Amino acid sequence: MYSLSDINPNFRTPPEDFSAVEKAKLSTQGFTIAVKDVNSPSSLFHQSRDTTSDDLAEVAETLAKSYGIYLEFNRAKTGSKKDWMYMLRITIPGGGPITRQQWAILDDISEKYTLSDSYTGTPRPSLRVTTRQNIQLHWIKKKYLVDAVREIAKSGFYTINGCGDNTRNVMGCPLSQHSPIYDANAWAQKTGKYFRLPTSAYIEIFEIDRTYLREAEERLPEERFQYGPNLLNRKFKIAFSAIHFDEEKGLCVPDNCVELRTNDIGIAPIPDHDSSGKVSRFQVYIGGSQGERIGYPTFSALGEPFGIFTEDQLLKGLDGIVRVHQEWGDRQNRHWARMKYVLYKMGIEWYRKQVSDRGVSFDPPDFNFEYGARDLHHGWIRQQKKQSNNGLLCYGAFIENGRIIDYSPNGQLKKMVRYLMDNYPVYLFTTPNQDLLFTNIPENDKERFEKDMRSFGYGLRNGRMYSQLRVLSGACVGRDTCRLTYTDSEKFEPYLIDELESKWGDMAESIGVTGCEKQCFRPATKTIGWVGTGLNMYMLKLGGTEDGRYQGASLIDPDIPDKIYLRNVPRMDVATVTDALFEFYASNRLPEEARPGGMGYFFRRVGVKSIIDWLKSDPRTVGLIARPSRNPIPSQTASSSSHK
Repeated sequence: MYSLSDINPNFRTPPEDFSAVEKAKLSTQGFTIAVKDVNSPSSLFHQSRDTTSDDLAEVAETLAKSYGIYLEFNRAKTGSKKDWMYMLRITIPGGGPITRQQWAILDDISEKYTLSDSYTGTPRPSLRVTTRQNIQLHWIKKKYLVDAVREIAKSGFYTINGCGDNTRNVMGCPLSQHSPIYDANAWAQKTGKYFRLPTSAYIEIFEIDRTYLREAEERLPEERFQYGPNLLNRKFKIAFSAIHFDEEKGLCVPDNCVELRTNDIGIAPIPDHDSSGKVSRFQVYIGGSQGERIGYPTFSALGEPFGIFTEDQLLKGLDGIVRVHQEWGDRQNRHWARMKYVLYKMGIEWYRKQVSDRGVSFDPPDFNFEYGARDLHHGWIRQQKKQSNNGLLCYGAFIENGRIIDYSPNGQLKKMVRYLMDNYPVYLFTTPNQDLLFTNIPENDKERFEKDMRSFGYGLRNGRMYSQLRVLSGACVGRDTCRLTYTDSEKFEPYLIDELESKWGDMAESIGVTGCEKQCFRPATKTIGWVGTGLNMYMLKLGGTEDGRYQGASLIDPDIPDKIYLRNVPRMDVATVTDALFEFYASNRLPEEARPGGMGYFFRRVGVKSIIDWLKSDPRTVGLIARPSRNPIPSQTASSSSHK
């Protein structure tokens, strides 16, 4: 049994304590050199081309991650020999824009290299949109790996910074590109370029034609973040929320579609007090992270208010915050290497002083600042930004779990996206909820656009219209696609919603499912979260809200902190428990809690004891709730929404 007081990172780790991962990264000198010897059998250059083995040697696998490459194996197949495959993650700061030509390249690559029968029983290609606005290509065999990376470069996008111990894809509200007052997408692109890894080694290893990257390289800033010889301590996530002008109400409306406080750094725009509503100041939050690790004293957290930065100090401030973590973060224990553990042990005042001592100016934060609710940007939205855009529309298309595939329950989504990109003058964006945003649609094409989408089966699952519950919910990839997960999530969640929606489909609430405690879909910030704990086993998380403002936790009675309720719920019982929780809400909510998104606030009001008592009174769930599991970290309770 652990306590959070057992968290003991090795800050400013001396080299003799470096983990094997840290030592492997040192060989690249901050990814400025590809390898010490391209002919070395252990080098990534050689390993990525050696088809006598389908996997990668340990050092090469470690280095491949920062180039957007994950070594996976098909978890659905049993036997002593693993069916190795690769996932490529394409970095797209702010989610786009993606042009017609760029989409055609990515779509063609998926057709050639991503065939799998994992979902359909028949080999079909797909692309996958992620909660960080990346695009992932799954099921790539090693013999195609170098070709796939090289062909992605033809689009002008990178796989570099897709994974690994560096700043990951920088998120920004895609709709904000059309805002007349603030463009979070532009800031995401600017910041993504600033924190991009050096590309020389990337180009050398994969023998990329520099022609395809020249324009992108020319747009990079002269001053960029200086990664150390072994990069950052762990992955580092940055997100920009947005603010939009509501023409009908004449008000500025904040928009937290990126769930900024779940990131290591989240940046929220502050509208100026004058009539323009333009943005010149930003409130910054630090220390967010959803990942935990079973068997270790770890926690998930929402970021804390750090300070208010003017526009001319913001990028300098982000640099300073990341540099402090690069210098201080643990390089021995990877489970304690995220920035939240530096913040937890050293305190936010200490962190502010460290950044200030690096010559960065900022003001104290506004603890009552309103950064907005999670907006998914579904359906038709009128663009606002430029005079030339008058009359143009956006369409936010729900893509169940981000999987763009031609699969009969949800229609032919892959063919649909390609057709729309080829036949309309649109730009495409990925969203933080794994969906797509089509922009620049002429108003007189609105009906034709909808008709064309319907012709591919869009908007229906098994012939039924998407319910509110479905479009608000989602999952990470899980098995069989992710090597880290214990169980299904993307393949389970649609069937969970199928079972619930005949009774609860109009419920404007969200269910988040992940295959492990890494929590990539951020289930704790949804109304109800289900986190994989073993094969076909899931743990309940409650206390989050559909608007993303609050984070939930495991179901722990504060009077019995050494026990967790519903920590290992069998897959067959997940819908039953969810149904019982929905009934508790429907039977006992206050009038103000009957609004869309009110269920999470209801659970927070009634508290854990009332929830446990309700589940004990239900004959369907009494057997499950009567068998609590041991809590490995008893100081962590369901009432916690973040950790100081």
